[in-house]
Amino acid sequence: MTATTRTDEMYEPIFDNHTGQTYAPFELSRRCFVQLIGAGLLITIIEGPAAAQRGDDRSRQSVAARVQLNTDGSISVMTGKVEEGQGARTQITQAAAEELHVRADRIRLIMADTELVPDDGITAGSRTTPYTIPAVRQGAAAARELLRRYAAGQWNVKPDALTIRDGIITGPEANQKMEYADLARAPELADTFRRPADFDVDLVSVADWQVMGESVPRPNARDLVTGRHRYPSDIVRPGMYYGKILRAPSFGATLESVDFSAAEQMKDVVVLREGQFVGCAAPNSFTAAAAVDAVAKTAKWKTISHVSDKDLFAHLKKNAQTGSRSRPQTRGSVNKAIAAARNVLTASYEVAYVQHAPLEPRAAVAEWQNGKLTVWAGVDWPQRAQRDLAGAFGMPTERVRVIVPDMGGGFGGKHTCEAAMEAARLAKAAGRPVAVHWTREEEFTWAYCRPAALIECRGALDAAGTLTGWDFTSINPGGAGIDTPYNVPNSRILSAGSDSPLRQGSYRCLAATANNFAREAFMDELAAAAEADPLDFRLRHLGNDRIRAVLQLAAEKFDWVKTRKDRQPDHGVGLACGTEKNSVVAACVRIRVNRADGTLKILHICEAFECGPIQNPAGLLSQVQGCIMMGLGPALRERLRFADGKILNPRFSDYEVPQFADVPPIDIHLVNKTEMPSAGGGETPIIAIAPAIANAIFDAVGFRIRQMPMLEALARQLKEA
Repeated sequence: MTATTRTDEMYEPIFDNHTGQTYAPFELSRRCFVQLIGAGLLITIIEGPAAAQRGDDRSRQSVAARVQLNTDGSISVMTGKVEEGQGARTQITQAAAEELHVRADRIRLIMADTELVPDDGITAGSRTTPYTIPAVRQGAAAARELLRRYAAGQWNVKPDALTIRDGIITGPEANQKMEYADLARAPELADTFRRPADFDVDLVSVADWQVMGESVPRPNARDLVTGRHRYPSDIVRPGMYYGKILRAPSFGATLESVDFSAAEQMKDVVVLREGQFVGCAAPNSFTAAAAVDAVAKTAKWKTISHVSDKDLFAHLKKNAQTGSRSRPQTRGSVNKAIAAARNVLTASYEVAYVQHAPLEPRAAVAEWQNGKLTVWAGVDWPQRAQRDLAGAFGMPTERVRVIVPDMGGGFGGKHTCEAAMEAARLAKAAGRPVAVHWTREEEFTWAYCRPAALIECRGALDAAGTLTGWDFTSINPGGAGIDTPYNVPNSRILSAGSDSPLRQGSYRCLAATANNFAREAFMDELAAAAEADPLDFRLRHLGNDRIRAVLQLAAEKFDWVKTRKDRQPDHGVGLACGTEKNSVVAACVRIRVNRADGTLKILHICEAFECGPIQNPAGLLSQVQGCIMMGLGPALRERLRFADGKILNPRFSDYEVPQFADVPPIDIHLVNKTEMPSAGGGETPIIAIAPAIANAIFDAVGFRIRQMPMLEALARQLKEA
């Protein structure tokens, strides 16, 4: 192929000055298409209007299940959810197996392929457990009962007289036995399953769970450890090229002129410019990068001024949106409580921007065939990516297929489909499949990050040391987890937006991490002012019985009273608790501070967590462990540094994520609370670790660290002391 250049000024999508990426407006389609190829009986069960989950909690997934009985005895179950390491594949498999009364290894879960699965909404916000699992269970149970009724009709007996075990329906007579595989060969069932399903069916109770509640291993674990599994960055298509994108030198820079002649002279290179988008595709990534480098040398940019991380919190404060658009939640009168207080405390807490740092950066492969676009990508909502791509290219969603192989992490960072969009544009220009793999530096620079936060607290204590007034203003991170679980008669709580210098978005538990850090650290300050034990002070004010239970459990297992009493010099203990996503957590930590070099070592972490009935103990334990280890990063070292519109530490050598040496003995206690629905467990366990460490630092050295990350501030204050 000779070098070609395609310039399409007619197509001018929306340009994001922060990211350098392009987007197009799109309408959210309510249609959901299911296409299955192969032998078997397809059971499609839909409850209510077929509206997909939105990105918030205001609507609910309406597609209960898509189930196919296969003639080999296996059962295919379809879901739009994405497996990104959190265990959704295992959990959904268990849910379907439980209600279909089969072993988990009978289920073949088909995930995240817009041509085959329903739109189950975004894989984020701990939604899989409370929303998708019940929908899958309800659909599978409805399918089970339709099959039971069919068999009962064949044998002229009442459905209640039949039992189902391991996919075998058995009647009261000795010769009455029918397997799911047999039913897959029954064409007369088609009309039965076209009729609306009866959703007034009983789900298996928690007490009777046979598959759920067990530590079922991940179904494709062998493929993962042997390398057989293909992540999005492993996808290869025949004749595939590799794409590289011309990135702006700083956020908000606009391209004024560029010369493609050097790149066009390179063999087999495709050069594309569409508005502000410039990319090159070539048979290998080395050549594609060389072509982009040649283009970059000629590019002229118009840059704009930017805030640096040194001025970040003053900037957030100055631009806080505290007017009519941001209204506080109030109870009683904080001003009167403060006026009558014996003691009034104020404190400000700062939380830096951090990146998600998934093991697998953004990656996508795009292929055009006969006017249809197929994309393999690492995104956590395939149907939204499908709609984005369809809107950008002005085509029906039916002509776009998005497939998401199990991917290498997201943590809330892959809600958008930049790499897929870039690959699709280059593939269309090249006339062949194109892969775009973001480098780690691109991931750090152009992916959105967790919001920074400035949180201002004020608290009033009466003569008895009781908390009577609470004033909490959280600037920029959002309102997740902002409500206090403590009984305070007078409160004012405000979540205010601001002008964010960096592109920001979802992150594991999002704003709840920052808000809980400030609240729990400030509760320790109030406890100290009241001359109360931090545990006793919290228990005295807690109004949430579930938080109280995990706090008491963590303190008991940690042996809080004795450990605090017997601590050595420069050793400290701290605790914190909180709630988010309808789950509760409490953590206790023990640390040692080295005053000579300003370092800190975490000696022990004990955490108690409760999220309702536990559906997979081993999976939940892994989630809690992962949350704690991930939480250590922003608590201790992780922060994005930036100036002049550039990220200054866009690589792991400068951006320090937790290492094995940072991980102490971790003692986790899971509470199986069976009298309520299950909640998600992949986020809330992260919110208690940072404030517990901050409180332990005060216990060890006698001064407060009110910043995340903490180690740099700790070393500075120790040096000044």
